[in-house]
This record gives sequence, structure tokens and C-alpha cells, in this order.
Amino acid sequence: MKVLIYSAKAFEIPFLEKANGKKHQITFIEDLLNSKTAIKAIGFDAVSIFSADEACFITIEKLKEFGVKYIALRSVGHDNVNLKTASRLGIKVANVPGYSPYAIAEHAVSLLLALNRKLIESNKRVKVYNFNLDGLVGVDLNNKTVGIIGTGKIGSAMAKIMYGFGCNLLGHDIQQDENLIKNYQLRYTSLTELCEQSDVISIHLPLNTETHYMINEDLISLMKTNVIIINTARGAVIKTEDIIDALKKDNIGALGIDVYENERGVFFKDRSSEIPDDSMLIQLNAYPNVLITGHHAYLTHEALTNIAETTFYNLNQWEKGIASENELTELSN
Repeated sequence: MKVLIYSAKAFEIPFLEKANGKKHQITFIEDLLNSKTAIKAIGFDAVSIFSADEACFITIEKLKEFGVKYIALRSVGHDNVNLKTASRLGIKVANVPGYSPYAIAEHAVSLLLALNRKLIESNKRVKVYNFNLDGLVGVDLNNKTVGIIGTGKIGSAMAKIMYGFGCNLLGHDIQQDENLIKNYQLRYTSLTELCEQSDVISIHLPLNTETHYMINEDLISLMKTNVIIINTARGAVIKTEDIIDALKKDNIGALGIDVYENERGVFFKDRSSEIPDDSMLIQLNAYPNVLITGHHAYLTHEALTNIAETTFYNLNQWEKGIASENELTELSN
């Protein structure tokens, strides 16, 4: 099978090549998939894309026209793929449903600790031999209430870690995990109660019509004014405009994000010589109590290995004419 891998990054290519084992004819390009770059897929049986790629209905129609039969996602999320169009045109789509929940959860905790203990500011001072401690006071996480929105694999890993810190756990999800209730004393509650009671709120939800802008002005108004909000899920779960307004008014304590609602076309590239034309991102970057990382929570050796292996497992299954259990079957078959 001939496979074109869009958005290929230097750090992931060795993992993908190893997982392929010279089985498929693979070509790596740095270009993002969109309606303009779809033409590069002419002559390929399959494409592999990441979360920054755009497989809208126009793009998928072009891929079909160019002979592409399969789309292998290198991510869990698939909100960037029009599955209905893929289904209608007979293009199979599969994702990587669980590459490493620990990578994401541990990154969420890293953001939390760095914000709470003012590690970035402290390090900046030490770099210039300023050892003044004013303004570096944090809080003990022990006995604080952590609200986890979304208790799937990643949310569960987050709960396990924060339980180890001695935190009281609240959870909100459409489906309750009895293991979290039994082993970590997590208490499921309404979203409003979680927002009212939590000292820390960590988001671990997919992006869909129900979760889009879930964290908005109404919910933010219920939160404690010193709350720390962590988002390692999808940027548009938070309405950025509302979170900036809360930061301006000192209505939240801190914000740590690895994702941003307008990250497509901005993240994953060195833009140090060209300030992005994005006023919200510029404003967020200016706040000392905001910590942003560039969508790299998944960036561990274990996660990259699992992503590569699952991506080529999906491709191998398709080449054999066998459905992969990772297919987004409701819409793609």
C-alpha cells in the first residue's frame, strides 16, 4: 500500500518507520492536509494525518477523486475529519484511541504544579541571580478539591495521580467509572457543582457539539476566584474570549493549556520570526498566571511508539481486507 503521511515531524518519523517495518511504501511531507494540499495524495492508497490537518468535506471529496481509500489518524480526536462525508464516499477512517493516557495526564499535572508553585517565574529570576521569593507563594495540593471533567482513560489517569497527592476528587461524565469511585473515592456530580467546589479543574473531553465552548462565562462565574484551570483536551472546549475576560477581572487564579481553539495553522511550527496575527493568543501569552505549551502533552517515547504501531496496525488490517477495531465504524462503514 502506498501511504502519504501529512504533517510529518522529524521527531516522529523514526517511530513511524520502525512501526512500518518496510511493509508499505511511505512518503513523509511536512504539509498539512487541506483542500489545497489534497492533490499531493494523487497515486496513494491511504493518507495519515494528525490533529492539525483539515479533512473537511471538500478535502475528503478530493481525496476520493484522487483514489485515496483510507485515512489513518495519528490521534485520538477526530473532530477535524468529516466522517459523514468519508462514510458516504466509502473512505475508511480509523484513529489511535488510547496511545498513552499517562502522557497526557502527567503533562496536565506538570502544568498544574508549574502554575501553582510559580516555577516559570522562579526560574526566570534565578537565571539572573535574583533569589527574591516575593510573589512565589503557592498552596498545598493535599486536601484540595480537584474536579475532573471527563473520566475516560486520560481523566482516570489524572484521578489516580491526584489521589496520590491527597486530593479530594470530583468527576463529571455521561458515564460513571465505578473503579474511580471505589479505589479513589471520586464523587460524581453535576458540572455546576464541580465548578463551584473545585480548587483545580482539569478537562479531559473530546470536542463535539455538546462540549464546544462548554467552559464559558456562565460556568466560569460559578468557579472560585483562585481556581486553576487545566486543559489538555481540545482548545474549543473553552471559550477563550470568556477565559480572557475572567483573567482580566482576576476571576480565576491561573490557566494552563496545551491546546488552543485557534491553534490550527499556528501550532507545530517555529513562528518566532513572525508574531501570529491572533489577538487572543497574544493576550493569553501576556499573563504571568497563564502557562501555554504547544500541544505536546502526548510527546513521550511510549506514546509515540503506540501511535506509530497503532497507525500501521490499522493500515495493515485494511490491506488484508479486515476491519480494524479502531475504525470509526458508526460513520465510516
